[in-house]
Amino acid sequence: MMVDTNRACVLVFAGHDPSGGAGIQADIEAIAAQGAHALPIITALTVQDNNQVYAVHPIASSIIEAQARALISCMPIRAVKLGIVGHRENAEVIASLIDELQQQKRFENRDLPIVLDTVLGSGRGNLLSLDDACFAMAPLIDRASLLTPNLPELAKLAPHGLTSAQKAMSLLGGSCRDVLLKGGHADDEVVINRWFSSDHPQQEVQWSWPRLAAQFHGSGCTLAAAISAHLALGKSMQQSLFDAQEYTQMSLASAFQIADGQRIPQRFRSA
Repeated sequence: MMVDTNRACVLVFAGHDPSGGAGIQADIEAIAAQGAHALPIITALTVQDNNQVYAVHPIASSIIEAQARALISCMPIRAVKLGIVGHRENAEVIASLIDELQQQKRFENRDLPIVLDTVLGSGRGNLLSLDDACFAMAPLIDRASLLTPNLPELAKLAPHGLTSAQKAMSLLGGSCRDVLLKGGHADDEVVINRWFSSDHPQQEVQWSWPRLAAQFHGSGCTLAAAISAHLALGKSMQQSLFDAQEYTQMSLASAFQIADGQRIPQRFRSA
């Protein structure tokens, strides 16, 4: 009996975290745990541990482009997951690659899911870009189909003087059809994540998850990567968001310690 061994591929652009908690390693582990396969392209080398980022060294944009083109030329990419880029030049190169990929998919009468984890700084507030993070990320925000900001990131990305719901809705338009607003930075007893969609502008979907006492390194990467994997597997946006949140909650609940401070999500489990 023939067995289908093909796996849905997710093209990943993200930075390398030598502690193994966040960045490209988190993406690879989370995507694999959902049953998809990560095609990882490192955008920046960082100097960090599980608590602090000390330096960011972007990879040359020409190397990023060459790696991506080698993959795009021969592999059926089903989704793209974006993390930090290091600086604006890298973002512009990646944006051009996404444009080419989308043209290929439109020829196939389908859009390619582009998941952007809007990381504007580390959980401790350390810089992750050589230039202004919002400026550096702007070309990717214009291409993303799903944004996953937390509350501090939303405050920087959206106009002031609006409610959080209005801010999230202001990000919809153009390529962006969905926003998952993460509630981990709120003070509620539970974490409330809220989904806003241009397909359902009058409807907001919420999910509530028990708030865990510990602090975690790489939770945002884990969630965004898991979402991208489920979308690559052909699931609907709503189902992908739920399945990825459930997986991430389980990963955080069983997180482990490698040193004092933030814990590492246990991503090696089936979704």
